[in-house]
Amino acid sequence: MKITDENVKSMVCAKNFTENQDVINHINFTPDGTLLVTSSNDDSITVYDCANGTKQRSVNSKKYGVDLIHFAHTHNDAIHASTKVDNTIRYLSLYDNKYLRYFQGHTKKVVTLCMSPVDDMFLSGSLDKTIRLWDLKSSNCQGLMQLSSRPIAAFDPEGLIFGAGIGTKLLNFMTCVLLTRVLSTLSILDVKILVMNGLE
Repeated sequence: MKITDENVKSMVCAKNFTENQDVINHINFTPDGTLLVTSSNDDSITVYDCANGTKQRSVNSKKYGVDLIHFAHTHNDAIHASTKVDNTIRYLSLYDNKYLRYFQGHTKKVVTLCMSPVDDMFLSGSLDKTIRLWDLKSSNCQGLMQLSSRPIAAFDPEGLIFGAGIGTKLLNFMTCVLLTRVLSTLSILDVKILVMNGLE
């Protein structure tokens, strides 16, 4: 069905889920749209079956808290930011509620998280004014971008380019190749010049 104003106005709520004891802070769909995962300020992670309109399972992260939940590349794995203890990003098996890997580096709250649509890379941005590029297969940061203010970041649908928003001023586009190759030694001004000159 095509989404139009008229269609949206005609929609009605089919089902309510009231399990959470606090605010749901993030939601994310699997690429095929069959599952939805939520993270909540009550430290819970809940997976819903979108086809059947049912809750599939729920796990907790009472020790670390949970925010910015995103499915990885299977229906059983996810990454999320922490709200307690430290600013580590955690890679979680939703199947057995065990952490598979930790991604440490941000010194302040993580405010943006984005999974690549094509591989195991993901981006994180923090109030420490950095964007980091990670690979699920390694705890080591693959690329670091020093910025002037709070960032946001997102991949394009092909996973080749990402956009980085810095404060209210500017949106920059870069290739992941550029980020992993030279970004750790460049300022944002240098990066903008390189992108404008077509370095890939």
